[in-house]
Amino acid sequence: MKQFKLTILFLFINFGGLAIGSWLMNNGPLTEWYTNLNQAPWTPPGWVFGVAWTLIMICFSIYLGKLFIEDNSQKLKLVFLFQFILNVSWNYIFFNQHLVLFGLITIVLLTSLLFYYFFKLSNKTNNYKFLLVPYMIWLCIATSLNLYVLIHN
Repeated sequence: MKQFKLTILFLFINFGGLAIGSWLMNNGPLTEWYTNLNQAPWTPPGWVFGVAWTLIMICFSIYLGKLFIEDNSQKLKLVFLFQFILNVSWNYIFFNQHLVLFGLITIVLLTSLLFYYFFKLSNKTNNYKFLLVPYMIWLCIATSLNLYVLIHN
């Protein structure tokens, strides 16, 4: 029951973060600035982002529910807070402020943090850590898209 309650809590937090990030980017992907950029040939169509983030946040919330049962330390809470801030702020930095290099730094930090979750924080979660794989893959793709925009614009 504790796992279920924590998962629900993290679903609210994580989807709330997506909503805040979406609001902060101010229609970023539809703006003239973004549509006129040289974008990577592997940039997915817009609908893929919604599907991907929905799956990612469901998996991540289940993982976090398990992780916080096993380790409810202050360190873990700070790591989660840092991850949350990086995830939400990237939208604002990249799409709203057009700070492509700073966006790349932000997403590299976020990606590194997810790998840290996977390799260092997941000792007690057994196979739950594999719920991070969609998030890790997506962040690698997103990092490559951000890098492409930086190099080719």
